[in-house]
Formats: sequence, structure tokens, C-alpha cells
Amino acid sequence: MNGGTGGRAEVRVVLPAHLRTLARVHGEVVVSVPGCLTQRALLDALESDFPVLGGTIRDRQTGKRRAFVRFYACEQDLSNNTPDAPLPPSVAAALASGAEPFLVVGAMAGG
Repeated sequence: MNGGTGGRAEVRVVLPAHLRTLARVHGEVVVSVPGCLTQRALLDALESDFPVLGGTIRDRQTGKRRAFVRFYACEQDLSNNTPDAPLPPSVAAALASGAEPFLVVGAMAGG
């Protein structure tokens, strides 16, 4: 298990319904993330396993998170964290152990 550096972590990922449909999966998926657990490493692994998701969660050109997509784990909003920064140690440990999933959430807008 990978709490932050080295090794490889098997991370559970929960996708919103429309992305599960696009990827043709049911329920959560598990991706193998090499090295340090960062948002970029996790999303790279997700897009590697499910290429059809490329460009849906983050912009293909800039790599930035799409405006109406949010990331959560361990009841923390990770959406505005730097993509290459290691995830907080408690979050990384919970993801790496499988105790908690990484949530990709389609944000709501409007009034």
C-alpha cells in the first residue's frame, strides 16, 4: 500500500453516473497509482485505464480540472489542491488502504 511515496496504491474511485455510463462501468472502479499519491497521478491512472474519460474530468490541453467537476476524499474537498502536490497524509493513507474512495463529483450550478 502507498501512503504517499514510492510503491503502488490500488485506489477506489467513484465516478458520477454520466461518466460511469461513458466508461461502461457499474459502481466504483479501482485504479493502480504508481508512486506518490497526487491528483495528477490518480487521474492519469484513471484515464489510462479508461481512455474514453480523457478530456471529461480535466482539459486535455492544460490538464486543469473542468469547472463543474469536484474531487473529494475523507470528507475533504480536494478540488483546489495543486494537482502535483501529494495528497494530505491522512487522505493518502485512507485511499491507499482502500478504507475510503476518491470521489469525482459533477457540481451543480444554478439558483
